[in-house]
Amino acid sequence: MRLLFIHSDHLEFEAREQAGPDDLAETEGVPMDGRMEDCVTAFVSVESDDEADLDGVVANASDELRDVTGQLNTNRVVLYPYAHLSEDLATPDAAKTVMRDLEAALEDDGYEVLRAPFGWYKAFEVSCKGHPLSELSRHVSAHRDDGNGDGEEGGEPDRDPSEWLVLHPDGSTEDAVAAKPNVSEDMRAFVEDEVEDVTASPGEEPPHVELMQEKSLAGYDDLSDVGNLRWYPRGKLVRDLLMTYVSDLVVEYGGMPVETPIMYDLGARPVDEHAGKFGERQYRFESGDRRMMLRFAACFGQFSIMRDMHVSESDLPLRIYEMSTYSFRREQKGEVTGLKRLRSFTMPDMHTATTDMDGARAELLRQAKLSLRTSDDLGLDYQPAVRLTREFYEDNREWVAELVAELDKPALLEVIPERHHYWSAKIDFAAVDGLGRPIENPTVQIDVESAERFDITYTDADGSHHPPILHYSPSGGIERVVAALLEETTTMETPRLPVWLSPTQVRFVPVGEEHVEYCDELVDDLAAADVRADVDERSETVGKRIARAETDWVPYYAVVGDREVDGGRLDVNVRATDEEVEMTPQEFRERVRSETDGLPSEKRYLPKHVSDHPSFTGR
Repeated sequence: MRLLFIHSDHLEFEAREQAGPDDLAETEGVPMDGRMEDCVTAFVSVESDDEADLDGVVANASDELRDVTGQLNTNRVVLYPYAHLSEDLATPDAAKTVMRDLEAALEDDGYEVLRAPFGWYKAFEVSCKGHPLSELSRHVSAHRDDGNGDGEEGGEPDRDPSEWLVLHPDGSTEDAVAAKPNVSEDMRAFVEDEVEDVTASPGEEPPHVELMQEKSLAGYDDLSDVGNLRWYPRGKLVRDLLMTYVSDLVVEYGGMPVETPIMYDLGARPVDEHAGKFGERQYRFESGDRRMMLRFAACFGQFSIMRDMHVSESDLPLRIYEMSTYSFRREQKGEVTGLKRLRSFTMPDMHTATTDMDGARAELLRQAKLSLRTSDDLGLDYQPAVRLTREFYEDNREWVAELVAELDKPALLEVIPERHHYWSAKIDFAAVDGLGRPIENPTVQIDVESAERFDITYTDADGSHHPPILHYSPSGGIERVVAALLEETTTMETPRLPVWLSPTQVRFVPVGEEHVEYCDELVDDLAAADVRADVDERSETVGKRIARAETDWVPYYAVVGDREVDGGRLDVNVRATDEEVEMTPQEFRERVRSETDGLPSEKRYLPKHVSDHPSFTGR
């Protein structure tokens, strides 16, 4: 379905002449003329693809209208059938059904609706309000994202069900549901969500949604689109560190960083076909006479680079990498959730061209193991899911068993009857949140279509070939990593982030004003060693300032008075173990550095003195 929304001072129409046979034009249940003031006029084209699931397209179009009218603060809608938005129209009967059902759905939600009749030539007059949001276009289908973070098609026509197994590192397999008593609690939660379609704690908000605001990491902006977050200094520091960490990891592995555009021309056949492999959760817009879209990953740009390169066999495997700082997926408004489901997100994305399927399998195994390294560095317990077609599984059983043995933990195995994605095999890794719901993050996929679609080739002695291409994100979306980290804290007796990711790693609490200068010297000394430290010199009691350090999840803090200044030793509170350890400033510095060795560092994003820290959230 194609939709054009006009925020209107008024819309007025009059049906003049039937546009076809008598059975085409609506004559009952709709007015032949009408006018509505201060409304959203929705010009609607129902397309042939919509006929596969009329109820689904009505539901999603209703969501779009609720989203737009919510932004424009109106509940008055004109539904106006308008065939000129598409060249691939549905049958008249299907179009009329959609228009009637859409009207009923909006009226059930309390909207005032004026629907123009289908099948008539109509005279109409519309007055557009002329502000930045007064003209919006949308492309809606029945598809919904499956929530796995890769954006693949969700609400498709029914297919034969997958076979679900749990594959153990020793090579044995069990029915996934029957295996629940023999796996970890997190894997049981993964099985229940994926296989049994059981949503843990339905209706409850994941704990990280409150935490991201309570800890002044990220928040919502009512001047933007839902699902586009703003990041405060503490959260931006965490996000920047994660981005640096992933980029360093991939470059060390052999990925070559590039930067590519964020928008693409849907008039280009490869772009349109690849976009069609994903659910209709895309920001699409008109630019002059071109239909454009904002990217949901770095595929298009990296494929374009590979297409234009001269690649020989000796160049393979060829790894192109981008930290896709701006990627977009237009999730349904009601599905947007904190940091887990966003409309704008940061996606580390590497594509690897290999000589053949043997090379692709070997590369997938290496990249999957690299993903588990991120779980160790982040302190997250990832649960693997291996998804492959029946044909691929039958041809590669030994390799699949080797893959799970190398991961050294049970994996959920989904065997799909036939290939309906661009990939034939992939592995996803999920953390489980505080409510028992999976947050899928790292992914590796073997793509068997895109090289041909984008005309990517390499040459060897026998000629030119299309290589298999792997899609890889070693961490998944950065925002989802932050969500998983926050969810992990809800299972801890003393919640905390890894020391290297903590916005403030060390805090000093001077007993009196006369001790502030010494604390400042300690902070400067630690800063020279790439340790983020600050001083809480506010005119509060020592107890209240210690409580603030606890609230801020500071990994190490020390109260500094005469004894510490004169004696040159500190009693340091260690958050991870809830103990107090005496050490010299030099020993203290080395202890913190030993915990962060080999991991990225950033300077403080907030001032040295806590009294200078502004309140970004009013909390």
